[in-house]
Formats: sequence, C-alpha cells, structure tokens
Amino acid sequence: MDNINEIKEIFLQNNGFAKTSDITSKGIHNRVLDRLVKEGKILKLKRGIYQWVEDCEKDELAILKALLPESILCMDSALYHYGYTDRTPDCYHIALDRNCNKNKLRFDYPYIKPYFLIKKYLEIGVDEIMVNGTKISIFDKERTICDILRYSNKMDKEILNKAIQSYIRDNSRNLGKLVEYSKKLRVYSKVQIWIGMWL
Repeated sequence: MDNINEIKEIFLQNNGFAKTSDITSKGIHNRVLDRLVKEGKILKLKRGIYQWVEDCEKDELAILKALLPESILCMDSALYHYGYTDRTPDCYHIALDRNCNKNKLRFDYPYIKPYFLIKKYLEIGVDEIMVNGTKISIFDKERTICDILRYSNKMDKEILNKAIQSYIRDNSRNLGKLVEYSKKLRVYSKVQIWIGMWL
C-alpha cells in the first residue's frame, strides 16, 4: 500500500487517532481504512473514529479522550488519581453536559459511567493533567470531595470514609476552595457535617 506511511503520519500527528475526514481530506479513499482494519493496523473505535494500533500500546484514557474530548474524570476515577482510594475503578467515571448528544456514548470500550450535569456545575473545579502524553480533564480535589458528598447515599461507605480521611490528611488541600465549591454545588451542609471540625 503506497500511501501507508502518509496515513500513519496522519494518525501520529493526532496522537494515534484519526477521523475518516482526516484521511479522506488528503485524497485517500475510505476503502483504504477498511483494508487497514482487516489487516489489524488500525482499530475502528466507533463510526468515523480510528486508532493506529500497529506497534502502539492501547491507552484507555487516550481512547476515551479521542471518543469524548469534552469528558471530565470525576468521582471514583478522580479519587483513584488523587490516591484517595486504593480500589481501581472498573470503569471510567466521567462528567458530561446533560445536553450532550447521547449517541456519542454508544461504544463498547473503554467502559464508562457517565454523570450528566448542567453546564454551570460542569465548569466548577476543572483541572488538566497529563497521563502518558495525553491531556485529560479532571475535577480537582475539592470538587471531587463535593461530588462524593453529593452522591454519598449511593457510594460504598468504606470508599467514602477513606476518601474523606485522605483529603483531611492531604497537606495540599484547600479548605477555602472546598467551602466555595460546596456552596455553589449546594452541599455545604454535608461538608459541615463531614469536615466541619477542620473548617
């Protein structure tokens, strides 16, 4: 296949991912993509989105970012990143705009648990981290604590307790920011109950 190097370069310029339009805009027919899938050089993640897999490791977070670039790691996934739980989540907990197109969530891998939020709540406490060369959005520590308190009735009590204790022991915690977020997110009373003596 004469244009294999050109196609590979398109993927590499996009961190190993490409849309059908990225390929066809270079004058390459989309039948070539079908052939590359059959040969095992690329993986079709969902309609119109592919990953170059030959000679590359499959990174779940990079795939998630390619499929849902607007997603924000939250809840158990954020707790695990901050070391507030030692239980590896069995899926990625992500926050999304509740008005997003739900059809975009129709993929089998990686496994996700979405939380749909109104826009004004989605913008509170967003941070960015680099994981294996991929920039990922994640809620910061204070926002994560507010979220687990919001969903405390649905959480494993052991995970909840360990997370709160880990946050309290964290020298980089920001209690002022926690109070600010909790008031905006309407969980201030829960923060007072769980963390009140440290405020």
